[in-house]
Amino acid sequence: MKDETIEITTLAGGCFWCTEAVFERIKAVTKVISGFTGGTIKNPAYREIITGRTGHAEAVEIHFNPEIISFEELLYIFFSVHDPTTLNRQQFDVGTQYRSAIFYHSEVQKETALKVIERLEKEKIFDAPIVTEIVPATTFYTAEPEHKEYYSRHREQQYCQVIIDPKIKKLKELFSEKLKN
Repeated sequence: MKDETIEITTLAGGCFWCTEAVFERIKAVTKVISGFTGGTIKNPAYREIITGRTGHAEAVEIHFNPEIISFEELLYIFFSVHDPTTLNRQQFDVGTQYRSAIFYHSEVQKETALKVIERLEKEKIFDAPIVTEIVPATTFYTAEPEHKEYYSRHREQQYCQVIIDPKIKKLKELFSEKLKN
């Protein structure tokens, strides 16, 4: 039996609880890890990240099979479930830790990200310019265990109902064929 091909990408689209909840529902995604990347200190803790002073973004590391879903398709999902036009902000979450960013793991990912953004801008999908950073992947720090599968474990919480539920609904409406059963 042939080994499964797995590629990794790292995306930041605001709160990692939201981004994780979206991508763990996509078929061909084998693992989603919430964490932090893009900052200036080693081994940051959540309590440091949320101050915005470390430079880290809340992000998810996504492991996926590119033979089933392409990196480009993942980016279209990414851009559909967060606002890439707001600098350092996603809804009520404000600060550099909530920025929109693509941390590419290869030149192919970088070129694909540039192409997707160019296409979205050309088609005027958003009312304002896309401010998503496209930067090389750096050290990724896994978030504390209490952040793992947060949405699945806390759906009754107001944050999940007000912020994450609409993202899941939009995902189901736009990408139903890409969802796990």
